[in-house]
Amino acid sequence: MRKRIAALLAAVPATSLAANLALTIEIPKVTVAEYHRPYVAMWIEKPDQTFAANLAVWYDTRPKTTDNGTTWLKDLRQWWRKSGRELTMPADGVSGATRPPGIHNVVFANGKGIQPGSYLLVVEAVREVGGRELIRIPFEWPAKSTVSTNGKTELGAITLTVKP
Repeated sequence: MRKRIAALLAAVPATSLAANLALTIEIPKVTVAEYHRPYVAMWIEKPDQTFAANLAVWYDTRPKTTDNGTTWLKDLRQWWRKSGRELTMPADGVSGATRPPGIHNVVFANGKGIQPGSYLLVVEAVREVGGRELIRIPFEWPAKSTVSTNGKTELGAITLTVKP
């Protein structure tokens, strides 16, 4: 895996390495009898919806079971089919703990090694005893732009800022 990433980075022009992806994700407060924090996966796809890069996966990392919370990762159905089943968790620089309701900011340095072109940012959220939501946001790399959208149930406002 590290060799593959190194090869991708070597093939990327130096001008595209100077940019960052800044992502703001809102996890809305849901008033229900039994609330569980959502599992959330963020990744980049090419325009034909083939996988390009993992950005982050938030899941239950508390060591309460022998599987360390990974059993339910396959409920992030689209992410699991695209790349999740191939990852060994925890994945350095990708995996982390679930987040509480609120606004969360994440910055991905160097665009995770993607080459210049058109892409889709994909955010998928699923909650136990709750719903599922998947949002795709088109963007150009590298470019100086901000794109925003709103989820309906499991995700609130999502803003992607591409910073050269």
